[in-house]
Amino acid sequence: MNRALKGILLVALLAAFAPALAHAQGAASTGAASIALPKITLGVEQSHSPGQVSTSLQLLLLFSVLSLAPALLIMLTSFTRIIVVLSFLRQAMSTQQMPPNQVLISLALFLTYFIMAPVWNQINDKAVAPLLAGKINQAQALQVGSVPLREFMLRQTREKDLALFVSLSHMPAPKNASELPMSTVIPAFMISELRTAFQMGFVIYLPFLIVDMVVSSVLMSMGMMMLPPAMISLPFKILLFVLVDGWHLIVRSLVMSFR
Repeated sequence: MNRALKGILLVALLAAFAPALAHAQGAASTGAASIALPKITLGVEQSHSPGQVSTSLQLLLLFSVLSLAPALLIMLTSFTRIIVVLSFLRQAMSTQQMPPNQVLISLALFLTYFIMAPVWNQINDKAVAPLLAGKINQAQALQVGSVPLREFMLRQTREKDLALFVSLSHMPAPKNASELPMSTVIPAFMISELRTAFQMGFVIYLPFLIVDMVVSSVLMSMGMMMLPPAMISLPFKILLFVLVDGWHLIVRSLVMSFR
């Protein structure tokens, strides 16, 4: 009897709520049908004017430049020297992954922005702004805009490195630096940056190396040969770096090395 009563109640509930469920389903289907989805098409069509071809080539050139932007950032700015010196610092302190790579790269990017800001302002004033105003064309903007960047790279490049790539390219000896092509200036600038960065890294290594040697000598004199010296020297190296305000000295040395 109880089972029969429960079955009757279930049928009655379904019969009562059936119209409401049907109405809700109908409203949902109507709302879904009323939503207009955008149509996206990609294709290659025949151009009917030279302007369309020019626009397509400009977009292709823009995408090519954007794909090369990281390499240009590394090759043509102070980023290389900064990130190499910071990597040397982390290895000298034996702190493994502290600071993390993201922190070092972010610091290097902001220092690069600070150092290169005068150069970028000159490029904007002499090339980008006149180009956007229609006073010069793209070729003139490229020629004028490369001058401040060339001057910055030449100030940091050794003559020995420039002479190396001039001789390797078998080009006649230029009368002055303005006659050097960018294909010669850029690699010479990069190897000069690496040399300077390694010199600064060597100087950074010395005080931490002395701490390691002192700790190792003390441990050997005490007979603690099984205790890793790096475990004991790490707190002393961190303490030394903090006491001398190491980040201030490192950043100041990096920025002043480009002045």
